[in-house]
Amino acid sequence: MPKREFFKHVRFGTTALGLVLASQGIALAQEAPADDTTVNDESEFLGTVTLGESKREVQTDTPVAITVIGKEEIDDRQANTIAELIDSVPGVTLVNGSTPSGSGINIRGFGANGTFGTDQKVAVVVDGANTGAEEIYRIGTQLFTDPFLYRSVTVQRGTIGSYEYGTGIVGGVVLLETVDASDLTEGVPGFKAGLTGGLGSNKDQINGSATLAWQANDQLELLANLSYREQSNQDDGNGDEIGNSAFELPSYLLKGRYSFGQDNAHSIMASYTQTETSERDVPYDSFFTTTDAFGNVDRDIMSQTASLFYTYAPASSDLIDLEIGLTYANQEIDSSYVPGSSSLESNAFFGPVVIALGNADHQYETTRFTIKNGSYVETGPFAHDLRYGVEWQERERVDEEAAPGGTDTRYAIFVVDDIALTDSLYFTPALRYESSEIEGSIPDPDAPPQSPFAPPMPVPEIVRTADTDALVGGASLRYEFDNGFTVFGSYAYTESLPIIDDLESLEFFDQPELSETYEAGFSYDKLGVFGDDALALKVNYYDTNLDDVTSYSDAEEIDISGLEIESSYARFSGFYIDLNANFVTGEESQVSVIDVNGTPTRVLDTTIDWDRTPQDTIRATFGQRFGEFADVSAEVLTAFERDIDLGGGTTTEADSFTIVNLRATLTPQEGALAGTEFRIGLENALDEDYTPFLATRPAVGQNFKLTVSRLF
Repeated sequence: MPKREFFKHVRFGTTALGLVLASQGIALAQEAPADDTTVNDESEFLGTVTLGESKREVQTDTPVAITVIGKEEIDDRQANTIAELIDSVPGVTLVNGSTPSGSGINIRGFGANGTFGTDQKVAVVVDGANTGAEEIYRIGTQLFTDPFLYRSVTVQRGTIGSYEYGTGIVGGVVLLETVDASDLTEGVPGFKAGLTGGLGSNKDQINGSATLAWQANDQLELLANLSYREQSNQDDGNGDEIGNSAFELPSYLLKGRYSFGQDNAHSIMASYTQTETSERDVPYDSFFTTTDAFGNVDRDIMSQTASLFYTYAPASSDLIDLEIGLTYANQEIDSSYVPGSSSLESNAFFGPVVIALGNADHQYETTRFTIKNGSYVETGPFAHDLRYGVEWQERERVDEEAAPGGTDTRYAIFVVDDIALTDSLYFTPALRYESSEIEGSIPDPDAPPQSPFAPPMPVPEIVRTADTDALVGGASLRYEFDNGFTVFGSYAYTESLPIIDDLESLEFFDQPELSETYEAGFSYDKLGVFGDDALALKVNYYDTNLDDVTSYSDAEEIDISGLEIESSYARFSGFYIDLNANFVTGEESQVSVIDVNGTPTRVLDTTIDWDRTPQDTIRATFGQRFGEFADVSAEVLTAFERDIDLGGGTTTEADSFTIVNLRATLTPQEGALAGTEFRIGLENALDEDYTPFLATRPAVGQNFKLTVSRLF
């Protein structure tokens, strides 16, 4: 972008800042705690509210590598997608990310990649509903929704915290919780309405959200939300158009909660979300920017989730904290081939195949029923905080060209026991047993081969089933010292059971993938480290081995290890620094398939670098809060160069880059604008031209964003 455009955005932002300041009739001034503030008095520190807080709390009280992004940060980041919202979490890498389709989430090297929509090793859960597609070659997507709908996003990295959500989770879990009416009403009966509108300079970005909340009393609350987001094809840092990056995204949320009984111990919650988009004359391969041999399609995508939960938590019992949930997730991808868009269309053999692929309609329906309970039990000197439950899940997928349909039915039982061995030592074992039965129709492998010189004919089909099960589990150990230090370690084992996509594979349809992960680290959480301040730090090392690999071509075994760092430092004066870093290495053992007495057999061949290993990154945010009125910050992300050995003298390179994001949140406390929030952001402020490793598109260039919100 030309320099004049940059300064135009800066002048616009400065003018907006000046208008808000003028409406307040005040100057920015640091607020300090009262003279009688005691550094070591934690209650005094909590009383300063915004003055001693950083952007994000570091979760130092658990051995699980977990990051929670609250509503304030969700709003401040002004993200276009959920993927963009969590890319600041160490270990999380985006495959593209600025669009809802053709992008995905990768955690610790697993999840979405540029070939498949996902590899099933990252779970995405919306209000308790398992969402996302399976592999769906070239057009799959993990997550399709709008950030406006959510009050919090939790990212659990690794396997150790995943046993409540499924087997085969190697990368991690993304948990999304939708907005509650009480978030707007703050527990006070009555109506509240929230309006938000936003603009982005790159390119023609507009977004808006309208929320109506009603709290009748302390028992009943209802909420409705309508959100809309749109943009044209964006420009990269070089000013070139990023093809296939335009979208139009309406979203809806309905949610209600009713509590009853003594002390409102009973509760029923129901929620429904829907997000959809229409794409016209876009590449069939949604990960890329231009048309290839597969041609173009007109594509309509719809994602729906519905959740119904009953909870019972009587204050009089330590043994009952019951949750019964029924959830449903539906994703439909309807597409129509655009005639004349593929160079293979006139080919007698490949033409009909390409047209059939382009006209294939896909649908995933996932129904899940769970019963969970929590109990607090003391056995002699030990205290147990137990979580246990049973689960039934069924996924149905329609049968389409190059995407076999079928049904995957699973039953599971799990238990997690958080044991306090002493006041400082905690031991947490976890177990999950899961069985899976997959059934679907596939082309008959014994049917005679078709002639390449004749038009394709329908292939006879047979029904194939795959019955597998797995017992998985792990344990963590955590010790808290009196000086703020905590050390922890864990071991986790899981198995990725076959999926519907595996039915067509004679070799893999009943073969699970096996994963082991070791983790170790420490945390530090202290008030008054250098005076009137607070410091939180968490360092976590992990080593993951994935064996009997079926998700990636030619790989038999994958080893990936890394170091994740999260820290926050805040002065009572309002100054803060957030720092996170991710350093990772990975390698794969490749295999060759040879014929052994007429049976295809995989044989270990060579060891090379794992080509889906994310880049090493460091991200730092420097900010200053001015009371409750303003929060101004600068975020700097550096990704380091990486050379990847692909074997046979072939290498690929991940280029280094540094980007700067500037943000300001202004909340007037007086006058006509009191209660209005202004968010100003300048993303990729230096207009860096770069393509993150694992992405298939260039990153978005400089983008000025302005969002205004008001609660009535």
